[in-house]
Formats: sequence, structure tokens, C-alpha cells
Amino acid sequence: MGRVRTGESVLSRAIRIFDAFSPDEKVLQVSEIARRTGLHIATASRLIAELVSHGLLERGPDREVRVGMRMWELASRASLTLSLRDAAMPYLEDLHAVVGHHAQLGVRDGDDVLFLERLTARDAVVNYSRIAGRLPLHISSSGLVLLAYGPPELQERVLARPLEQHTDRTITTAERLRATLAEIRRQGFVVTPGHVHPDAAGVAVPVRDGLQEVVAALSVIVPNDGRAPAQVPALLAAARGVSRSLSASPVVAARR
Repeated sequence: MGRVRTGESVLSRAIRIFDAFSPDEKVLQVSEIARRTGLHIATASRLIAELVSHGLLERGPDREVRVGMRMWELASRASLTLSLRDAAMPYLEDLHAVVGHHAQLGVRDGDDVLFLERLTARDAVVNYSRIAGRLPLHISSSGLVLLAYGPPELQERVLARPLEQHTDRTITTAERLRATLAEIRRQGFVVTPGHVHPDAAGVAVPVRDGLQEVVAALSVIVPNDGRAPAQVPALLAAARGVSRSLSASPVVAARR
């Protein structure tokens, strides 16, 4: 991939273009993409045209731009992620049937939890997560589980910085976060009543692969009415099922 005179690669600029989109803003004009990326509009227009020619972006009838189907096709080939989702789906569906609200699967990506799948229902409690959506690790139940079992350098990095607050129940101090992570490792689950939204409570457990490494978090989002801890046994049973499926996965076997 060639490099521009600023020293930034064309690939880096293309990634900035994709980063301009968000779960809430899936369609943008070229001028808005240029503004968000800091690219000259002529440069943005040229790169967008090339990405459109490869099917990675698409243009709408009014020349608006959206992420293309080709990008979805390529992303679906991420073998470990696909294997994890496939292994989890039968148990996620059973879990969803039990809780009647939200059941979801999340993995760590950098300092965020990235949600691979979410099953919901009509009239389910409010939930800010979505498929391919992100939340900082310290905020949600899934993120806290992934942080608790993450590498020490990740934990220290998160503990050392200001912690974003969503509600008055969100963990915002290093002391409380450190204690919460220790408690998660001790008991093997976490309950977060009102941490993301006052009306919702999250419950999450770790999912381990065949090497007993934590590779994901399984969680449910239910009403914040004091009954969330009752979901722990169903979550633990579902996580064990996913782990058994991952143990038999050829992707996991290849990592041994």
C-alpha cells in the first residue's frame, strides 16, 4: 500500500473513513466524512470512489455513502469470532427464552467490549448495547468480566485513567473498580444494577475456550428490580455449554 506525502499510508486513511461511521450514523455525505476524518474533500472523495469500486462502500441515490456488503462479507470470515458466535448461539437462544429480555455475547477489543450478538424481545427492558456496538470495559457487566480476566497491563491502564460515568451507579473510582474485579475473579460472575441505565441490571459470566482462557462474556440485561442475581445459574450453565462447544472447535484445536 502506497504512502502519502504526510507519511500516513493510504490504508490508514481508508480506516479513518470507515471509523467515521457509527452505529447511529450509518449513512454520511462525502463532505461529512471529510470533516470527521480531517481529509481534504478531494482526497476523501477519491478514496471513497476507490472503496466503492471494490464494494467496501456503497453510494445511495443522493450520493450518500454507507458501508458496503463486501465489507460485511469479509468481516464474516473472521474465523475465531465466527466460531465463537456459532458455538454460543444455541445456548444464547435458550438463555434468551429463559430471561425474556436481552441475552448477549461480548468480546474484548482493545479497551472496549464489542458485542457479537444480542437477542431481545418486544417490551424488553432498555438496553444500550447492540450488535457490533461498543462500551468501555468498566461500565457494563460484560466489560467488567472481560477486564477482570484480562492481562494485568490492561487492568492497570484502565485503573489509571478517568472512568466515564453513565449513571450514579457506574463505577468511577479506581478503588471500587479494583475491588469489583477481585470479586468477579472470586465468585465467577458480576451483577451491575443500574450501571448503564437506572432501569436495567446486567449479569455476566466468563466464557472459556478449550484452553480454559476467557475469550468472551455471556450476559443478560433484565429489569433492575432486585431479581437479577437469580439469572446467575442459567448464565453459568449456558457458559459451560459454550465452553464445551469451543473445546471441540477445530479453530481452538489449531491454537493448542
